Amino acid sequence: MSPLHYLTFDLSDDTDGVGTIEAMASTAPAQADAVDAEIRQVLDWAWRQFPHSHGRLDEGHDWDHDLQTAQEQAGDRAWRTVTLTISASPAFMEAFTARFSAALE
Repeated sequence: MSPLHYLTFDLSDDTDGVGTIEAMASTAPAQADAVDAEIRQVLDWAWRQFPHSHGRLDEGHDWDHDLQTAQEQAGDRAWRTVTLTISASPAFMEAFTARFSAALE
């Protein structure tokens, strides 16, 4: 897998053991394909590692996700912000942290 250059990650967990991974990139539209490739890399990894446990955590699944994209125009500059939010079980969080540790530092 390629290293991640655009996504920044914020990891947190609540008292019930549910983790949240938020990956975000805010770039010029010219970098959209590269950012989308990084998002695909993260989601492809998740589907391979936890293929049958995507869905609501309160229904016993290991992970669920939400992907949001927004475009903004500030004067003559355009920005595209992509946010991937993953709700995760402790097992998913542990595997994610092990796989993407370099991107988390």
